[in-house]
Amino acid sequence: MDVAPSIVTILSVSLGTVLALVLVTLLVYWYVQDITQKKHTILRNYPIIGRLRYFFEQLGEYFRQYFFLGDRDEMPFDRSTRSWIYRLAKDEGGVIGFGSTYRLQEPGALIFVNAPFPILEEDRLPTPPLIIGAGHCQTPFAARSIVNISGMSFGAISKPAVQALSNGAHGAECWMGTGEGGLSPYHLEGGCDLIMQIGTAKYGVRDSHGMFSPERLRELAAYETVRAFEVKLAQGAKPGKGGVLPGAKVTEEIARIRGIPVGHDSISPNRHLDIANIEQLLDFIARVRDITGKPVGIKTAIGGWQFMNELCEATLRRGLQHAPDFIVIDGGEGGSGAAPQALADHVALSINEALPRVVDALIAAGMKERVKVVASGKLVTSARAAWALACGADFVTTARGFMFALGCIQALRCHTNTCPTGVTTHNPKLQRGLVVEDKTTRVANYCNSMNREIDMIAHSCGLHQAREFRREHVRITQPSGRSEALSSIYPYPATA
Repeated sequence: MDVAPSIVTILSVSLGTVLALVLVTLLVYWYVQDITQKKHTILRNYPIIGRLRYFFEQLGEYFRQYFFLGDRDEMPFDRSTRSWIYRLAKDEGGVIGFGSTYRLQEPGALIFVNAPFPILEEDRLPTPPLIIGAGHCQTPFAARSIVNISGMSFGAISKPAVQALSNGAHGAECWMGTGEGGLSPYHLEGGCDLIMQIGTAKYGVRDSHGMFSPERLRELAAYETVRAFEVKLAQGAKPGKGGVLPGAKVTEEIARIRGIPVGHDSISPNRHLDIANIEQLLDFIARVRDITGKPVGIKTAIGGWQFMNELCEATLRRGLQHAPDFIVIDGGEGGSGAAPQALADHVALSINEALPRVVDALIAAGMKERVKVVASGKLVTSARAAWALACGADFVTTARGFMFALGCIQALRCHTNTCPTGVTTHNPKLQRGLVVEDKTTRVANYCNSMNREIDMIAHSCGLHQAREFRREHVRITQPSGRSEALSSIYPYPATA
């Protein structure tokens, strides 16, 4: 008699019975739990089955992202744009086959005016660096790259992400913004040019009582690679509200750098406590510049024209030496690791409208040469960056473009500490996937490719280099389907 098969059969039957009993027990438990709870109507009326609704609702955004939405339909960045950035980061080039899927007839589409006789290879000129703060501070900053890394705080993004960005920025010779979370050792690691951001909570430059510390500012200015300081007034994703870092992401190291408690939400004041008007803003800029000897600028989102008009009037009244050395304009479409949806969706002008208006205010006041303009807010492609230059920007910064270069897949989980690519999480298991050496190369590739393609667009427009862009080189598709020159939509103002 063969005993072994009989034992196997008995074990299989027993195991199947146990699994069936476990399943039935779970179903009964869920049924009782659902039908007796009082928070969810669907579960109370449709126990167990109602759970499928919440399951598909949770996964719906991922199904839409990969299976149902077209290449140009996703938000905040469509699949075509992300794929293009991935190719640039891998140094595979931005070349496509057969034809473009970009809809030229849609309102807002960008069309550059090509020259019948574009610039020959031998006649092209390198895009020159610009000096920020020349003649107005002890140590001006020669900024070499048009495209640069926008401020992302250590805390909002992970240690390996900061390391890869720092090293990549050094390789590409662009600057990197620290974000308002303070200066970390990982920002300094790559030896790249840094712009230290001073947020409303004064992280990194505050004393034990949370107040502004000139001594701490002087210590940071002593780092040679800290080239300039940026006073953050508002950010496009959350204008009128300070930075938000959920407590789950406030580790012991981050708390030490910021000077805050471990594990508690890090919520900055919605404005600087010591800056309540234009005069106090200019006073603070002058104070930081006197202490550090380095250029000082501001970052803000724009809601109307009053701010720029008052800033220009106050500066002219005091003298151009009191002007900010640069202004970073963030559009209302700008991103953030965590922001209230009401602010992200509905407060502050788009960069499309804000940027030319700010430039116009500076031109009208005769301040455009004195104050460099940096454009930010969803400018992740070379065409959008070239548009910004045509509007009058001197530089472009992007955060999410470089996040894609790091491997971001737009999982929309930046605020949960569960980022699957290790970019915005402090979970060591998830950070393991972000290999610093590999992503360093991709960061540099993306920056270099962006600058190269901006130059390519300039050459096709008959320009020797990218800083020759003007508004007449761009046309914008109108609701009628016809395009109109940017110089007609926003004509240059008379100079004071």
